[in-house]
Amino acid sequence: MAARVSIQLSWNVSNVGYPRVPVRGALETPVRRGRPPAASRDDVLDVALRRYLRGERIDVRAIAAELGLGRSTIYRWFGSREGLVGEVLVRAAEPVLAEARAAAGGRGATALLDTFDRINRAFAAAPALRAFLEQERDALRILTSSVGVVQPRMVEKVTAMIEDEVRAGAFDPPVEPPTLGYAIVRLAEAFLYNDTEGIRGDVERLREVEAALLGVQA
Repeated sequence: MAARVSIQLSWNVSNVGYPRVPVRGALETPVRRGRPPAASRDDVLDVALRRYLRGERIDVRAIAAELGLGRSTIYRWFGSREGLVGEVLVRAAEPVLAEARAAAGGRGATALLDTFDRINRAFAAAPALRAFLEQERDALRILTSSVGVVQPRMVEKVTAMIEDEVRAGAFDPPVEPPTLGYAIVRLAEAFLYNDTEGIRGDVERLREVEAALLGVQA
């Protein structure tokens, strides 16, 4: 009898705080009910970016159908189709800028010129950007409008690169970094894009002008 009581007490102490769940129920995988999670804003960007990189037009109707969303949801997230396209262009440009910055040599103005030159050459050679300029009626306005998505974000990113060199004590800009960043971006727009031919791609001349603006030998 004492042995039975000892065994029972031992079981009770060792199981304090653990619910008594049948073995079958503990091993079963619970069944999830309800609708699957809806697509997110990032999902829309991912699909749109994939279409852009394949040289396809960014079609809001097709993207909405693919993700099971309403077009009104996409417009609420991005404001308009142009807003979505602008975000896609910026997302496509981000790795180009990062790679150019990481690969650039030197310090100060030399590093900046090398960075900007690498970016310009990458844009001029990009098949997706070329296809976009050929297919999209308002491509130049989307790329270069000061009230759009692309140009202000590009100015912001270029300005940040300039400010990095200023903080490092390696560059003394001829004007304030935001003004210089804006000038660099506007120069690139003028030398890279053409109203009638899509990509002008005059990268050699662009490098010379940027070098003069930065105060360094081309």
